[in-house]
Amino acid sequence: MTNTSGDPSHNLFPPVTLAQLNAKSANTLVSHLGIEFTEIGPAHLIARMPVDARTHQPLGLLHGGASVVLAETLGSVAATLCVNPDIQYCVGLEINANHIKSVRSGFVFGRTTPVHVGKRTQVWEIRITNEQHELVCVSRITLAVIDRR
Repeated sequence: MTNTSGDPSHNLFPPVTLAQLNAKSANTLVSHLGIEFTEIGPAHLIARMPVDARTHQPLGLLHGGASVVLAETLGSVAATLCVNPDIQYCVGLEINANHIKSVRSGFVFGRTTPVHVGKRTQVWEIRITNEQHELVCVSRITLAVIDRR
């Protein structure tokens, strides 16, 4: 798949359900933090994460590391959906995050969109917002596409 334009007339992802995505997260860090996939679009994936004791830092604010977990989860899952899992898999090479606004409670929502979906690398942008749609964090992840042996 090489469409990185976000063109809604072209589905970047194969048919997959939210139930399938959420089931794959059972008994992982993703489920421990309460991350839940909520929307799959033609070229985007959305998940939400609670801001509570599981995701707080000592001052009672959303921990920046929790935001990075949400971002990496979204980017990694989106990248994996773009390859044939029988012959390839994706692994993270680099992730960065800029923390813009603090959050004390409620939910944050991450939305990932492709920057580049190539044969050997993928780059995804993740924008995390609060319930008021204010930007909390912006992140970018680069993944390697690896052939199974």
